[in-house]
Amino acid sequence: MKKNILSALFAGVAFAALCTASPASAADIKNVVIVHGAFADGSGWRHVSDILSAKGFHVSIVQPPETSLADDVAATNRVLALQDGPTVLVGHSYGGMIISDAGNAANVASLVYIAAFAPEKGESLADLANSKPVPDANPDAIKSTADGFLYLDPKIFPAAFAADLPPAEADFMARSQVFTAKSAFSVKAGDPAWKHKPSWALVATHDKSINPDLEREMAKRAGSTVVEVASSHAAYLAKPDEVAALIVDASKGAPQ
Repeated sequence: MKKNILSALFAGVAFAALCTASPASAADIKNVVIVHGAFADGSGWRHVSDILSAKGFHVSIVQPPETSLADDVAATNRVLALQDGPTVLVGHSYGGMIISDAGNAANVASLVYIAAFAPEKGESLADLANSKPVPDANPDAIKSTADGFLYLDPKIFPAAFAADLPPAEADFMARSQVFTAKSAFSVKAGDPAWKHKPSWALVATHDKSINPDLEREMAKRAGSTVVEVASSHAAYLAKPDEVAALIVDASKGAPQ
């Protein structure tokens, strides 16, 4: 009898050891790394970060230099390397181009695209944007500096980027935007992580920066779990609860 009890005990210990040695489960994902898009910075993600932090997540915000897509991927990989386990990688707008590459890092468990570009190999941001332009978009919205950086005209910024935010907030965003190297929008993407990792996507149905139909098409192609939210391009500010909820969903594992 005593032998049988000991055998059962050792068997239980061995089973527990096997479970411990196995890859981290979805329930273990508590790291979130967020990559902002062009013409913005990471501070706008404060509300989403606070919501996630209150739920026990460890949130890091990447501040890509936007000097080239390669530099921005490197900046993201730098932050990913600091995480202590599996991570949900989130990208907004141009940030989707970044996470599609950086998401190939071994510790990235899932991807979340928030009103973002999700390129196929060989596609650039310009290719995607030109394939399905925003209806009635102002052709003069994006300006260029003499040294080849792009910015969104501050006078047009609120309507194009943040139409559902208070005017003062949209105006401040316009004046604090990060300029983006023109070359970042024309470089071709490599093998995207969404081909072999689960992804989630938020379509901003009132988006005036990326055509919502293009967001739907990219999400379908990537096999993403999709939610649609009545929001401007700045969905992370206009609808932080919905954005945070989608990130939480992505932390729970592959969609069924």
